[in-house]
Amino acid sequence: MIRSMTAFARQETDTDQGALSWEIRSVNHRYLEISVRLPEELRAVESAVRERINARLGRGKVDCACRYRKEAAEAAPVVLDEDNLARLLDACQVVNARLPEPASLNAVELLRWPGVVREQVVDTGPLQNSALGLLDRTLDELVASREREGEQIRDLLTRRCEAMSELVAQARGLLPEIRSALREKLQARLAELDTPADPYRLEQELVFLAQKLDVDEELDRLGGHIEEVRRVLDRKEPVGRRLDFLMQELNREANTLGSKSAAAETTTISVELKVLIEQMREQVQNAE
Repeated sequence: MIRSMTAFARQETDTDQGALSWEIRSVNHRYLEISVRLPEELRAVESAVRERINARLGRGKVDCACRYRKEAAEAAPVVLDEDNLARLLDACQVVNARLPEPASLNAVELLRWPGVVREQVVDTGPLQNSALGLLDRTLDELVASREREGEQIRDLLTRRCEAMSELVAQARGLLPEIRSALREKLQARLAELDTPADPYRLEQELVFLAQKLDVDEELDRLGGHIEEVRRVLDRKEPVGRRLDFLMQELNREANTLGSKSAAAETTTISVELKVLIEQMREQVQNAE
């Protein structure tokens, strides 16, 4: 199933430790490029976040952000580490003894010193599990959005393929008429000459001209590429790069058809083909 690379998803939930929310944005990109922003409490799960995104998405520039809001709680008691505080006070006394003008100790500054106040240990395991579970649900929403838009891209490409097939068939039907017109034109020019033409030489020139302007091979390749686009659209894997390559091949054959054109009708068909191919290319650039 073809999927778009452009999508947005947002999920949020409340946990015992606070409110969590994920926002994921993705746009088209040649490869998979992931940007992750996490709150300090969830830094440890960044590798797991990237693994989950890599498992679900094939291409695109992905911006993934998590927000965490702690639950309001009563202020935790300040617990001093008596040993660290005693060592810090002893050090301050030694320093003051060596100063020309001893400075008074500031209690607030002492409390800010690392190790004086015992940090409250919080188990972030449940919070991390909740965040990863919510991430999975957000990715589900993102993938579903990419698939819905991808289905629209598939429908558009399918319609363009049908239009291109009709143009190829139209060009193929014009070939006998174009060859006949070329023969009549050449014979009319020769009739204007006073010297009669050699019939054998005339046939050689007609064959040479027909070979030079022959577009059967280009039309065959155009038809083959169109059928390949249809087959690729039914694959169950990322197909954006393959489709992009097919667009280049289609455009090459359409250009050759135009350069070999010997009639206004086939020139017009070549231009219409290139317009359809360009419309398809714009959509393919957004396909995963």
